[in-house]
Amino acid sequence: MPIVCATPDDIPALTKLVNSAYRGEGGWTNESHLLDGARTNEAGIAELIREPDSIIFKYVDLEVTQAELAEKPAGCVYLHKQGNKLYLGMLSVDPTRQGGGIGKDLLDAAVVYAQEMGCVTIRITVISLRTELVAWYERHGYVRTGETEPFHAGEKFGIQKQPLELVVLERAV
Repeated sequence: MPIVCATPDDIPALTKLVNSAYRGEGGWTNESHLLDGARTNEAGIAELIREPDSIIFKYVDLEVTQAELAEKPAGCVYLHKQGNKLYLGMLSVDPTRQGGGIGKDLLDAAVVYAQEMGCVTIRITVISLRTELVAWYERHGYVRTGETEPFHAGEKFGIQKQPLELVVLERAV
């Protein structure tokens, strides 16, 4: 599986990838109809990479050159160990590559990582109005907990076009 740990050198490419997946044109994971502005910036990605008990995995094509790997990862996911749970966030796949199994491969890598870290559950939050995305996670073993959380205040993750809330899903490891 071509999944490796991201490094600070990957920050510009990851920022571009995440913003194209969440706010770009094309792809089915786009949420620009719900939020304006960027999903993240280089400082935000750098903060996640430096955060204790956190990692960002990137999906790379092994057939491309080393320079191309650094410039254009095909996918990424942020993982943060929180006690015996692993928080999964920022799952992103290049919109031109969506539907090809990259997201599933990243989810599988998260399960392996959770097991290695001694976690018993993986936890995610998804905008409740993203019914197709919630259904995708459910097809991959995630179950709604019944919990909801308010969408993040401020502009760090984008400017809300309407009131939003997050649903919490979990998967046993």
